[in-house]
This record gives sequence, structure tokens and C-alpha cells, in this order.
Amino acid sequence: MPSSNSRCNKSLSDHHVTLAAPFFAREYPVVTYSFRPAYTFPVWQPVAAVRPAMSAPWWQWVASTDSLTARLIKAGGERPFRVRLLHQGVGMPWKDEAQALNIGHRRYAWLREVALCVDESPWVVARSVAPLTQLQGQHLDRLGERSLGSWLFQQPDLVRGPLEASACAPRFAYPACNNAQSLWGRRSVFQHGGLSLLVQEYFLTNMADDLRLPSR
Repeated sequence: MPSSNSRCNKSLSDHHVTLAAPFFAREYPVVTYSFRPAYTFPVWQPVAAVRPAMSAPWWQWVASTDSLTARLIKAGGERPFRVRLLHQGVGMPWKDEAQALNIGHRRYAWLREVALCVDESPWVVARSVAPLTQLQGQHLDRLGERSLGSWLFQQPDLVRGPLEASACAPRFAYPACNNAQSLWGRRSVFQHGGLSLLVQEYFLTNMADDLRLPSR
């Protein structure tokens, strides 16, 4: 019987799409059927407001304010951790993203979408958005497949805004190992050196299965 990893790797190689933006175009294997219909305005609530609907084990993940990368590495144990870059470039933020960053809806922004994988299985997918006018000197375009979170939490002046949570699915294509679905999403705005960076993270069923977490 093939291992879960081999099944995952097969599903990741079944489809290819080109994710392109000005100054950036690269092909990555993603499963296109995992793209959910876009919500006009996702339901984001203060994380405390969803606490009654969330189990204690998930609360420890969703409400945590330390580095998610560090938590995933620790939870994965001996299994290798990898950041898989899905898309990075310049594009239009969604309306709720622009509002969270207090920028115009029709203003271009820097966009980055990644899958955080443990043993090649995507546990979390994330989308980060930053105003183009604030990028000078930040060198975010050089991150590649390095962790954005690891870089952020090394900044001594880092300030994290309030956490919000949602049960809505991501609005971007992501690798769906074993038909992975999103269980919980969270977001917050980080401030560092004049940069405002919105980070949105979605926890997938692969993570719940591997760590034996409840469905909600």
C-alpha cells in the first residue's frame, strides 16, 4: 500500500498551473480543484468571539501569538519542515485585505502565498499582503522558500495587531494533499520599521489528521 506521503506527492504532481504577476512568473504544482469560490467579504471576527465554537486543542493553535513556524517545527518532531512558495508578486489585494491595511482597494500590493509543509504534507497555507509603498529596504522579494514568520519574529521592534479568526476557506489555490480542507483561518497585521504586513493563515485537515486534533 502506498504511504500517505507518496499519495500526497502524486496529488501535488497531477496538475500544474502558472501563477504569474508583474516581475514574477513561476510554475508550481497545485491542485486546482481546491480553489474555493471567492467570498465578497469573508467573516473575520475577534478570535475571542469564536472561542465557544473552537475546541481547546485548536484554541492553543489559533489563538497563539508566538511564531507559527516554530510551533509547526516542534509539532512535526523529526519530520522535515518546508516552506513551499506558491505565488509571490504584485497584484490587487481583496477588499477586506485593503481595509485591514488601511489602503485603497484598487492600490497594488505585494502578495505572497505559501504552503507550510511537514514531511511534504501541507499543514497550513498562508497569504501575506503588504502595501507597495512600504517595501523599500525590506527585501521581502528575496525570501524565496524561507519562512516569513521566522524573519518577522527576529525583528526587535515587531508589533502584532489583534488576532481575528474565520471558518471561511482560503480564496487562493493551494496543494490539497489527500483532499485537504481548511478548518480554521486566522489573520493579524504586523508592524515593523514602517511596514504593515497582513498575514493570513489557514489550518488544514492534514495537520488535524497527523496530530490527531478534533475536527473543530
